[in-house]
Amino acid sequence: MAVNEVKFTYEDYCQLPEDKRYELIGGKLYMVPAPSVIHQMVSGNLEFILRQHVEEQKIGIILHSPIDVYLTPEDVVQPDIIFISNERRAIITEANIKGGPDLVIEILSPSTAERDQVIKKKLYAAHQVREIWFVHPVAQTIEVCTFTPGGDKRELYTRRGKKPFTSTVLPELDLDLDRVF
Repeated sequence: MAVNEVKFTYEDYCQLPEDKRYELIGGKLYMVPAPSVIHQMVSGNLEFILRQHVEEQKIGIILHSPIDVYLTPEDVVQPDIIFISNERRAIITEANIKGGPDLVIEILSPSTAERDQVIKKKLYAAHQVREIWFVHPVAQTIEVCTFTPGGDKRELYTRRGKKPFTSTVLPELDLDLDRVF
């Protein structure tokens, strides 16, 4: 005998208590634990650098979690940091972001890394996200995954690496990983 799994929608999600963080993926509800101290430190550093760059270049807006990114009625996620270009500002609503941002940054933690790198990556690819950064605070690396019509391209940047950091979404960004980690 098959048991029907309960599927949640955005409407259900909006009724949840506001004192906890949740994500809705494929109608399944996930509670997101509070970030660790190292996660918060890296997130703060990265957000500061990106906000400064984006404001100087006047190219869009940087937002950070908790913020709902509504992809479908059964898919609502809360990336750590997002960038939305001026050209795509129409996806910003009073309640949430309706659609995929240009850039999504997920700072990985042991409890969410697999979901971020597999399930959410597929969601982002399907919803016009142009680039994802997977930030590994302990390994002190950033994996940049750029979506192209021919598939995705991946580059790994390390703190002690010699190659300069590049982003197709923020091409003028000069990111020094020593300032991030």
